[in-house]
Parts: sequence; structure tokens; C-alpha cells
Amino acid sequence: MTQRRPLIAANWKMNGSCELVQAMSEAISTITTSNEILICPPVIFLAGFPKNDAYQLGGQNVSNENQGAFTGEISADMLRAAGASYVIVGHSERRALYGDNDIMVLAKALRAVSANLTPIICFGETLAERQQEKTFEVIAQHLDAVYAAHPELLGTSVIAYEPIWAIGTGETASPEQAQAVHEFIRQHVAKYDSVAAQQIRIIYGGSVNAENCTALFAKPDIDGALVGGASLKTAEFTAICLTAQDK
Repeated sequence: MTQRRPLIAANWKMNGSCELVQAMSEAISTITTSNEILICPPVIFLAGFPKNDAYQLGGQNVSNENQGAFTGEISADMLRAAGASYVIVGHSERRALYGDNDIMVLAKALRAVSANLTPIICFGETLAERQQEKTFEVIAQHLDAVYAAHPELLGTSVIAYEPIWAIGTGETASPEQAQAVHEFIRQHVAKYDSVAAQQIRIIYGGSVNAENCTALFAKPDIDGALVGGASLKTAEFTAICLTAQDK
């Protein structure tokens, strides 16, 4: 049976401070866990984290371009040079606010891999799509847009299921709802590579906190979490990090 190491990823979004960098680094350094811990702060804070085997660092976005006259953009090579080993791609906020569509998400994922970054590729449905019972249809379209032409990405990426209606709202998918989608994702990508489908980590994002994470992580296809607001609280985030178990 394939062993998948849980990944607990902190997405600070446009939050944080030098003080939080120090506090989070120190807090994570005091815990003992076999889980992989990832912190994705605003890019300006990456260099402020001391090098530490207790956690990895990541970016929240990456340009699909390598270099050039693209004001405000950050390249994959720049993220790597700043200490990142992961990058979030296609987060729902990037899709909704900045027009990141599936074509752009694929381009960013490929650019990340070319720089030896692991992309965390995000997919999710809106509340209207869930109410119309289109969740699986929408997720399948997003998955196919990335993995149909590039099934090799299954071996070099992480999938994050983030129901858009549960992000930053305090709402969360029930463990059963989340598991159903995670199981669907694993079965769907198996048509591209059945072995890689069992190995790829599929993490859940959507108002994850210390209270609901135990039930979520108990499900067989939930391999960790993409944590938003709770990742800004050192005690709560470290508690989440200690909860997940190998699958």
C-alpha cells in the first residue's frame, strides 16, 4: 500500500509580519512530527525564515514567464532563490480576482516544475455549482485541463481541493463531503496514471482549523490541508500540524 506523507501548508495570503515569521519559525521548531510542514508567506518574508529542517517554504503565486518586462511579477527561479521549494498555483482568489484560468494555471505549474518547485494546484467549485450538483463535473474539467496533456505532473505536484464556498467564510465541507471529492479526484486522475494517482497527495483547503482537522484527516483520501486564517496563529497551526497521520 502506498504511503503518503501528510502535507500541512500555511497560506498566509496578504498577512504577516517579521514578528510572525520569528514566532512561527520558533513554534514549529519545538514540535516533533513526521508530517511535512510548509509555510507560504508573502514573498517578501521568505528570506526572513531561518533555514530549518522542520519546515519548507513556498510562494503563493508565480509568473508563467521566465523573466522580462512584467512589472510586479515573481518568477519561479526567483522563488527558488529566495528559499521556496513549493508554490501555490490556481488558488480560487487568484482565479476570481486576477483572472487565472486553467490555461494560465497549467502554464504556471509547468514553469514551477521547470525551476524544481512543487506546484500545489488548486481546484474547487462555487456554492452555486454545488447546489446544482455540478461539483464532480467542474472538478473533472479543471483536472483535465492540467493533467490530460501533462500526466507527468501527477508525479511532481500536489492537488488542493478548496471548495470556494468554504474559503474564509467559516464554513467547511463536512469530512464526508470532502472525502467524496478527494476520492473522486484520485479515481479521475487514475485514468492518466493509476500508480501516480495513488501516490499524489490531495490536501483540503476551506476554513481548516484545530477543531475540524481531526475528522478531516481521518478520511482515507485527505492527505493534509491548505490552511488559511488558522495558519496565522502559532498555537493553532502547530496543533493542526500534529494531527495528520500517514495514509
